[in-house]
Amino acid sequence: MIRLVFDFPYDTSLGQNVRDKVNGEKGRFLMRTFPDGETYVRLESLVSGRDVVINASFVHANDWFLNLLFLADALHSQGARRVGLLAPYLSYMRQDTVFHPGEAVTSKTFARLISTYFDYLITIDPHLHRYHSLSEIYSIPSTVLHAAPLISEWIHQHVEAPFLIGPDGESAQWVKAIAREIPFVVLNKVRHEDGRVEISWPPLEDLGEKTPIFVDDIISSGATMLQAVKHLKGLTTVKPICIAVHPIFADNSYQKLQEVGVERIVTCNSIPHPSNEIDVSSICVEALKF
Repeated sequence: MIRLVFDFPYDTSLGQNVRDKVNGEKGRFLMRTFPDGETYVRLESLVSGRDVVINASFVHANDWFLNLLFLADALHSQGARRVGLLAPYLSYMRQDTVFHPGEAVTSKTFARLISTYFDYLITIDPHLHRYHSLSEIYSIPSTVLHAAPLISEWIHQHVEAPFLIGPDGESAQWVKAIAREIPFVVLNKVRHEDGRVEISWPPLEDLGEKTPIFVDDIISSGATMLQAVKHLKGLTTVKPICIAVHPIFADNSYQKLQEVGVERIVTCNSIPHPSNEIDVSSICVEALKF
């Protein structure tokens, strides 16, 4: 079966790689804006009876999320057999409970909308906190993929003597999954009421000529990693490598990490970025074989 694979809201290398691996056809559509700001959508690919996948990484998704739902609904209404969502980066996982009276639990609202317009969901390393699995909020079948084996392979191929560092407790699962026989430590982060973040380091053996590698699932503001990199300068003269699955890099954090003296910044192509060096299309394609 030749799947129809749409890239949304723009073409990506990941979408192209997935299409190539599944012998897929590029989904085509026309989308423009009326003078009053409303969206016009027209499908240019024949979709009736076909399996359709939309590849959409949800960074800055507020700008185009409604248009994605228009596209998915058009696909259903014109007879697509199934409409799946490949969301390499899945947003709206942060607000998973009511912290203060009156707050909206947006993760649940977002999940209900996705579950209404799509038949299944595939994502990579979602940032789960209080949810144990996506099935707690998504009513459609969901598949969670893990980039750890690909990151581990990249490290073994490119770094002779690595030493892994998790910048906070939440990164522990990623570091342990990647480490295998590589030595590692996980730092402890304490967030104070005034907004300050303090990081404590466990005792370290002499790093010698080992290459420190900071590993995390997401680099968003980059504040924690920046603080950790600065502290590391007092422990070794070897410049560190920073690796992340999802490269959001808000608040100019990519440039800030470069300026603070890292050797290299490496990310997966779950979100298009100049730092992309690890292609996750292979695990995405495996998940599409059902």
